[in-house]
Amino acid sequence: MQHLKNLNNAQRRAVELTDGPLLIIAGAGAGKTRVITTRILHLIKEGVSPEKILAITFTNKAAKEMRERVFALIENDPELRLDSHSSRPFVSTFHSLGVSILKQHAQYFGLTRHFSIFDRSDSKRAIKHALEKIGADPKQYDPGKILSIISRRKGDALTPELFEEKARGNMFNELVARVWREYEAVLQKDKALDFDDLLLKTLTLFKKNPTILEHYQSRWSHIHIDEFQDTNGVQYELSRLLAGKHKNICVVGDMDQNIYSWRGAEMKHIFDFEEDFPNTHSVVLEENYRSTKKIISVANAIIAKNTFRKEKNLFTKGPDGDNITLYTAFDESDEARFIAECAGSLIREGTKPEEIAVLYRANFQSRAIEQAFIDAGVPHQVLGTKFFDRKEVKDVLTFLRLSLNPDNSTDLARVINVPPRGIGKTTLLRILSNKEEELTPAMKKRVEDFRTFLSDIALHATSKPPSTTIKFIIRSSGLEKVFMGGTDEDKERLENVRELVTLAQKYDDRPPEEGIEKLLEDASLASEQDSLEKDTSGAKLLTIHASKGLEFDVVFITGLEAGLFPHARFDEGSLSKESEEEERRLFYVALTRARKKLYLTHAMVRTIFGSRNGTIPSEFITDIDEEFLETDGSSGEEPLKTVYLDF
Repeated sequence: MQHLKNLNNAQRRAVELTDGPLLIIAGAGAGKTRVITTRILHLIKEGVSPEKILAITFTNKAAKEMRERVFALIENDPELRLDSHSSRPFVSTFHSLGVSILKQHAQYFGLTRHFSIFDRSDSKRAIKHALEKIGADPKQYDPGKILSIISRRKGDALTPELFEEKARGNMFNELVARVWREYEAVLQKDKALDFDDLLLKTLTLFKKNPTILEHYQSRWSHIHIDEFQDTNGVQYELSRLLAGKHKNICVVGDMDQNIYSWRGAEMKHIFDFEEDFPNTHSVVLEENYRSTKKIISVANAIIAKNTFRKEKNLFTKGPDGDNITLYTAFDESDEARFIAECAGSLIREGTKPEEIAVLYRANFQSRAIEQAFIDAGVPHQVLGTKFFDRKEVKDVLTFLRLSLNPDNSTDLARVINVPPRGIGKTTLLRILSNKEEELTPAMKKRVEDFRTFLSDIALHATSKPPSTTIKFIIRSSGLEKVFMGGTDEDKERLENVRELVTLAQKYDDRPPEEGIEKLLEDASLASEQDSLEKDTSGAKLLTIHASKGLEFDVVFITGLEAGLFPHARFDEGSLSKESEEEERRLFYVALTRARKKLYLTHAMVRTIFGSRNGTIPSEFITDIDEEFLETDGSSGEEPLKTVYLDF
């Protein structure tokens, strides 16, 4: 069995346990992707048809990498007479799986297969309108906060009706319930779903239609779920239902890397799994292939202080490596300068810029760090703004969505006057109120011309390659002409929409309509990490949450101060036991992103929300044994023993 030769004993056992439920506890850097992909190959070599295998992970980037590795293993195996195009396992994210299933059964929810997917900005706009409709002030009630509450409750499989029942007696929750009802009305009117609906509606479909559920249970006899500790209630239930017939489900998770409880992720699902699937086999992957011994020793010591976890202890046969460098800065500017200078020196000494990452707990920290990188002339990339979130890119995609789903009033309002074509708010209100007969003949002509343009887009979308359709939209909409004759910023916008044409070419090998649907789906479900693929040059500046699943030769972990990391929200006061353990898991994730070298930094003074205060070093620093630490030009002689007072 050539494909098993490069596996350690635990990995091999996980690959060969192919029948029944399997729980794999996989430590950071323990080769879990290799295990999953090899396990899929092993199942095929054992006689399981590739199309009977389902593998689900959480990010587009992870799914893409897993898909490519699986297909390459199938193509390159000398004993298999298959190619990756004739018979494929289904490798997907949870949300993409939901889209795939809902497209086949859209009529059940009164939708067409071209239903729109609201991204967060679409949803926030709809929540704002819902607040206004019920007479509430969006400045008093934050639409983002209300959306987060609705999203969390949908992740718990709660319906608006159930939430309304539980909300009675609580004025704020009663308001959320009213907003939720209006928000659902907008989604229904626009023939749209939001991110959470992609999962919740799929679960509803399965629960209310046993025949449909049985179809998908039969379709996939062997199921793999990666990052299982990050599943919310709906995702867990979907996994349980899909595996209900054959019980051949393999889940891979690590409680020590559960950092998304605020999204509804519940690591207790790892314990629930063993109850819901009796006779579960368990395998623990503890050998780390990523980091040095010193990094692993520190990570083990940090996470050992948590009590709610499944016991494991990472080890590596790799080199001891360097000590962890600790820098105590005077303030955030000094901290940022040190990081930028170190990064510049590392690059000059031969480290590739893209192998350097600067991690921070809160987004606001990036400002000083980015400025220091600019001042030092160090190439860098700040993760956060997704390519698909850029206004001009979103406008082009909105034209496309609207052409396929003309009922979407949200999309209509966004682009009917982009670029300006003399159709104002009054005209839009009359269109949305079905009062077009009140329009002047000239205005009716403008609206008719716009609708003809949308029909032309739809014709292109269903008959021509996606990249050709995108070119048509850019030119025929007038955007290209406006951007070409505008400012330098407009020229940059033109480059961005032309980049969208290049991206769309990746879908040109599919039938036109299928290619367009996949382009729109991927754009709607893009994550921060997907922006890494667009530009791989430069050191990466990103939040620790966004770094999960990534790895770098050199990692800077910044802002290690009490109240910042571990993070304490202003409305919480002291950290609860659960929050304290999650913050420690977050630090563990940050530590284990590094292959070779770690830098830890903190400042004696930091300005937050305009207030300049003294700080106290994070307890995480004092948790690290001094034998693994070295200081580097710190502003304080003994930073771990100094107490700084507010001033």
